Amino acid sequence: MDGIFTLCKYYQSLGYIVVVVTNQSGIARNYYTEEDFDELTSWMLKEFSFQDIDIKMVYHCPHHPDISGECSCRKPNPGMLLQAASELNIDLKNSIIIGDKERDILAGINAGLTTTYLFDESNSIQASQAKRIVSKLEDIYC
Repeated sequence: MDGIFTLCKYYQSLGYIVVVVTNQSGIARNYYTEEDFDELTSWMLKEFSFQDIDIKMVYHCPHHPDISGECSCRKPNPGMLLQAASELNIDLKNSIIIGDKERDILAGINAGLTTTYLFDESNSIQASQAKRIVSKLEDIYC
């Protein structure tokens, strides 16, 4: 995602903490393992760290409804966001979610966030419950 480092640095400078919440149904579908995901996550954290960005936590949902059954963590459910709020003392009403799928936005809304941005680089999404649809991440903070 072009601009992700600048975006994270900007919000981190304002006192926000950076948290990642991600659906990883490929684990349930045996496309890759938890260990594979952990390895990728470690690499990602290092890349952000090289840019002086501190990702406080990465939450992931390894479930797939057809395989694992329903869960509270898979977006659009708010489980991962609620867990982050509880563990990291996050005020969700004053938080921001940026996602590239409508389910990301719905997870934020379901968790009580009011500032939601849908990143649509292709400009193909016509409607969303997001506060704003952006095609460039810099449109969020400029």
